[in-house]
Amino acid sequence: MSVSQTTTEITATLADLAGRVETAIEQWVAGPGVPTELAEAMRYAVLGGGKRLRPALVLLSAKAVCEGAPPATDPMPAAVALELVHTYSLVHDDLPAMDDDALRRGRPTVHVKFGEAMAILVGDALLTRAFAILAEKIDDPKTAVSLAAELARAAGPSGMIAGQVADMALCTFPEGAAGLEYIHQRKTAAMFAAACSMGAICGGADASTRSALAAFGGDLGLAFQITDDLLDTTATSEQLGKTAGKDAAAGKRTYPALLGPAESALAAEQASRKATGRLDTLGSAADSLRSIVEMLLARKN
Repeated sequence: MSVSQTTTEITATLADLAGRVETAIEQWVAGPGVPTELAEAMRYAVLGGGKRLRPALVLLSAKAVCEGAPPATDPMPAAVALELVHTYSLVHDDLPAMDDDALRRGRPTVHVKFGEAMAILVGDALLTRAFAILAEKIDDPKTAVSLAAELARAAGPSGMIAGQVADMALCTFPEGAAGLEYIHQRKTAAMFAAACSMGAICGGADASTRSALAAFGGDLGLAFQITDDLLDTTATSEQLGKTAGKDAAAGKRTYPALLGPAESALAAEQASRKATGRLDTLGSAADSLRSIVEMLLARKN
């Protein structure tokens, strides 16, 4: 039976990975020829804190499939590309036309700081820069194409964007728990699944292992979102780094609103257990991933 890391150990691991990701983002985010004002706003958006959980999943998934050897492909470009896409989605989600939020990661949102037009363009720039990084920094063309395709599927019109469209009630989708799952599987879980799958690609995993890690990421993403819904009802804006109670005030479909806090917590626990079970074939190599499951289930912000 594999033993996961302690909270202190996984916290230290994630802090180390976040620092490495931050350094790479600083080097790659703007690129040559970007207007100074746009570069400043892009950096503000993406270097403004955050857990860097999704890029950590890329890096740890690559490590888990390599059995101690270096990954076949450096996973850092994939980690940075995914974080840029995630950040673009936050910048656009915060716009007045969508969630209309003034606080993100404990600071004014991009449209509050730089104006709506610049915020839209910052999101566009981060999205397109992400795919440029994959093209520029991944030496093997086949791997670059696989990574780009995986990221595009997760972030595109049948993935994250579909989830946002449903979350804003701009399309027809199921009622009740099935509708909630429709939203969360696309808006959140798809990008978690992509993170783990992209790490597996970089690590040279076979199809079966890649599929298991993608499924792990999807289950983890669902548990993460259910917990996020719960925290929106219990934590303060200072704890969250964003406006607390926003979902309830907007009348959005959430697990606590549908199931209540106790049943929601149970659903998060069930999704977490399911995620952990996906890692059985990887043995102790996936201990850091197991620890992330435990840490996220217990998180308070």
